[in-house]
Amino acid sequence: MPSIRIGFSTDFNLLNELVGIGTTIPTARLDVVGAIRADNSAGSGGVSTITRYDGFLHTKQGIGNTVSIAQTTKGNLNSLSGEIVISGELTISEGTSVTGGRLDSLTVTNSFTPPSGDTTTREETPERGSTRYNEDLGQLEFYTGYEWRTVGSYDGSGRGRGVFAGGHPHPGSPDSRVIEYINISSLGNSQNFGDLTVERYGGAGMSNSVRAVFGGGWVNPANNLDIYYVTIASEGNAIDFGVDVTGGWGSQGTSSSTRGLAAGGSYPTGTNVIDTILFSTTGVKYDYGDLAGHGTTNNYRGRGMTGCNSPTRSVFFGGYNPAMTSVIESKLTASDGNTVFFGDLISKLRITSGGLSSLTRGVIGGGTNQNINNISLIQYITISTFGNASYFGDLTVSRRGSGAVSTQTRGVFASGSFSPETYFNTIDYITISSVGNAVDFGDLSQAKEQANAASDSHGGLGGF
Repeated sequence: MPSIRIGFSTDFNLLNELVGIGTTIPTARLDVVGAIRADNSAGSGGVSTITRYDGFLHTKQGIGNTVSIAQTTKGNLNSLSGEIVISGELTISEGTSVTGGRLDSLTVTNSFTPPSGDTTTREETPERGSTRYNEDLGQLEFYTGYEWRTVGSYDGSGRGRGVFAGGHPHPGSPDSRVIEYINISSLGNSQNFGDLTVERYGGAGMSNSVRAVFGGGWVNPANNLDIYYVTIASEGNAIDFGVDVTGGWGSQGTSSSTRGLAAGGSYPTGTNVIDTILFSTTGVKYDYGDLAGHGTTNNYRGRGMTGCNSPTRSVFFGGYNPAMTSVIESKLTASDGNTVFFGDLISKLRITSGGLSSLTRGVIGGGTNQNINNISLIQYITISTFGNASYFGDLTVSRRGSGAVSTQTRGVFASGSFSPETYFNTIDYITISSVGNAVDFGDLSQAKEQANAASDSHGGLGGF
């Protein structure tokens, strides 16, 4: 057998048309014993099985045939430094744990299951944008860089129920504990829902698609800081939620799918504090920014405001302490910052009707103007753009202190008063997307003003 020494401390052998490198007995057309190192491509013959690799990949490597990496080789590929391109199908067996670096993109054709766990198993400081399913809340949540927040979604199939809690009847009459409800998409009188634990009025109503929360208000002879809630879909008495930090009479509420804000309030001094609650829990509110009071003599103007909301923005109108204002301010509902200037109402107002909204438009109706006259004026804004309020139409009767609820298409104003001697059980409705006067809807069970109001399908649903 010819044998050629080529000077590399190894043998290059030819035996019956078989070539051996590093062996004197080749058993294949090319039989190589030891490691192979190639500067460029390893050839066009392909690789059927990789059982061991030493060294680094210096250039892009394409593997077109089946490659099997056995479990016994775990850790042997840690030194790969080049790019591996897999042109065929890659299958990772069930139960296999796979870790890696950042992916620029990920396309899933059928389903994708994110990491999941309860609230206690959250990472304390994950990478910003990390997403997981919270089993306690039944919602997706993501990390903003400093806190976990749930991902809300607007459900257009909401029940369309509006709830009115408490209220202040004719002077000398007991304040109301009654909770009543209407179906916003239909017409008719209210129906009994249950009772508050105490007689109260003039507090903040907040809600998502499941729960209505009533915070603050007046319980004679003082501001009340207790918070109560009901499940909107089922009738029943109010249940204790916690205690307000500030607020009291004249506090105004706005909501997203996950969070409620209660701004201002407190008689006679007033407060500029904005508190927040999370609908998924019970407990105390905490400070979440302030009313900035743009263009007013002071920023303690929370008494007698009105509010509305889109999925991301809360808007507050008017108010007084001691002077009235036409100022409109707003803030991002998910942010703990202060309000910013939005625009102006058509006139200065206080003790206005509770605001209502679709996803895009906010509407307020009635109130008391700078001449201390109760009015029927309905005004509206486009929540996504800053600017002054525009004329919408008029209520069926001039009044202040109505409660307001809405779906995405219809807004309803209920009850109110014209003077200390005239109280209404009137319910009016409007179509939010088109301007025009209000139309009679039905009646509440009792003539009163300043009932807390909330619905399960308003324009704030879908935010954080």
